Amino acid sequence: MSNQLQLAVVVTTYSILCISHICNHTITMMFANALRHAARRSSTLQQSTSTNRYIHATPQTLEKLNVEGLASKVNLSGQNVLMRVDLNVPLSKEDDITVTDDTRLRAIVPTTKFLLDQGANVILCSHFGRPKGKIIETGKNGRLDPVVEPLKDLLGVNVTKVDDCMGTEVETAASKLKSGDVLLLENTRFYKGETKNDNELAEGLGKLADYFVMDAFGTAHRAHSSTAGVASHMKLSAAGFLLDKELKYLKGAVDEPNRPLCAIIGGAKVSTKLPVIESLIEKCDTILLGGGMIFTFYKALGYDIGNSMVEDEYVELAGKLMKQAEEKGVKLILPPDVILADKFAEDANTAIAKSNEISGEWMGLDVGPETLELFKKELSQCNTIVFNGPMGVFEMKPFATGTITVAELMAEATDRGATTIVGGGDSVAAVNQAGLGDRVSHISTGGGASLELLEGKELPGVAALSEA
Repeated sequence: MSNQLQLAVVVTTYSILCISHICNHTITMMFANALRHAARRSSTLQQSTSTNRYIHATPQTLEKLNVEGLASKVNLSGQNVLMRVDLNVPLSKEDDITVTDDTRLRAIVPTTKFLLDQGANVILCSHFGRPKGKIIETGKNGRLDPVVEPLKDLLGVNVTKVDDCMGTEVETAASKLKSGDVLLLENTRFYKGETKNDNELAEGLGKLADYFVMDAFGTAHRAHSSTAGVASHMKLSAAGFLLDKELKYLKGAVDEPNRPLCAIIGGAKVSTKLPVIESLIEKCDTILLGGGMIFTFYKALGYDIGNSMVEDEYVELAGKLMKQAEEKGVKLILPPDVILADKFAEDANTAIAKSNEISGEWMGLDVGPETLELFKKELSQCNTIVFNGPMGVFEMKPFATGTITVAELMAEATDRGATTIVGGGDSVAAVNQAGLGDRVSHISTGGGASLELLEGKELPGVAALSEA
């Protein structure tokens, strides 16, 4: 064969291969894109079967591996899985042993049972109170002994507890686990290094298992050894059902909401909520403000606030936020009236006043009836609502009306199909106190973690997890 003919054959063959490769690549990419599009549609509109409502999950919430994804990647049968949970339950003041509210214990059951059903050996770890590196035998900062029996009842399996969370004895106990066993480690905060993300403790925990599941949303905003550091010593780390749900609701509903999106922000101190409000101005259509922090905003408007609480160092910033909201076209609504009291007490004399008519020794302790009518009107127009912080001093009956009414409005919104989220802390207590916990879409288990997620911050306990 002549050199020219050989060259022609080579060129022709190469061209055919290139065209074939390009076609195959194009078809592959088209197919992959179609799958991704379908996956996104499936994930971003996840129907709540109990209430026929839809939850919007952003792409960010889907980046991290969850426990179902872990089970699809790995055969967990006979494998040790370290699961970080939140076992901070209240104990009876009479004996410091009896668990008086098992809500947080029940919250870990779905993920734990899922892992057990996969044949995994589950190793539970949690902090308990604030022992600050000291070993305390009993009480709210002590050993985790009080939760052993309640966990046995809830999980329906035997739960063995060890008196440490790392070291030779713990490693031996972990190595002897059989399929379906549950081992409970001791209070992680008996080690001072826990809250400093000490690598020695993280490595010690890492020796107990090959896989890690994070299901303690309430501590996900802390970069601790057992929440973040331990993940670097695991083959794979995943979010449990509880954490995954929190991310989908809190981050998903705010980042890609079914609009209009409204945030109801309350609480006593404006200093803790200003970063949240600033972030929400970029995302919300409407922001309703209540609680003690409103008086800092009133002062920024030049109102007399009487003897109401105020944080003077934040007055200027409050003014800037109001201007920022106006420029963005976001409705930042302050209560037009308040409930006043002549002292901070349940038996105080009370009065109703316009927000610009407060004077003397009177202090505002709740939002007024005109405010609640305005809030009702605004909320009736919204399809996604986030509630964080009480509207007044709801612990005192005369000043609980605002908070309880907002909780009722949240329930009404849920009933008409809105996505409603209660974002941790006192607002959760208020909703439960009103007996409306089952009439909102989601109640967050984390106070500080909820706030930081709403601010748009990355949570260390989530950032440390494996990619999906």
